[in-house]
Amino acid sequence: MTDPSAGAPDGDLVRRFLAGDAGAGTELITRHERRVYAVCLRVLGNPDDAADAAQDALLAMVRKLDGFRGEAAFTTWLYRVAMNVCYDHLRRARRQPMLRRTEEDTAPEPALPDHADAVADANDVAAALAQVPEDFRVAIVLADVHDLPYEEIAKVLDLPVGTVKSRVHRGRIALARALGIEPEGEPTRRARTSEETRP
Repeated sequence: MTDPSAGAPDGDLVRRFLAGDAGAGTELITRHERRVYAVCLRVLGNPDDAADAAQDALLAMVRKLDGFRGEAAFTTWLYRVAMNVCYDHLRRARRQPMLRRTEEDTAPEPALPDHADAVADANDVAAALAQVPEDFRVAIVLADVHDLPYEEIAKVLDLPVGTVKSRVHRGRIALARALGIEPEGEPTRRARTSEETRP
């Protein structure tokens, strides 16, 4: 017998869950858990933190399903839930004391074999992304990693579209600079010479 929830629209699964069908809630979690983890990982930058945040976001999703009105796509609503959880995790992380680095932490990294170059590049981007201020980071993750249109990002973040465009633009510039790339059309940052600083 075919599972009736297979391929069912998200809105139908929400209605069925609210009517008492626990299996519909499980289907929603299964359908969206990878997407939620992916966005949490890009925003938080740490796989363990992302796994915790994704679990919290999925639990929050289930608890708040009665608040989904269907005025926007379910994924838009879900991204908003996930972003709120990520912001909570970032706030908690700022309040925690930094651990002291050990000698092991400061040891040089071993040379990577040639086939690991792509992984190293991905790690470089992830490390650079972590240096981007969080408001800009969230905007470019939603725009460039998850390919959401500006209008949908505006709904997720509850911001005007113009603000979203500005944050994406500034986030891309910050990411490029964190990667050591000077964006085209942007003034190059350079130290002023002694002649320029003379009165």
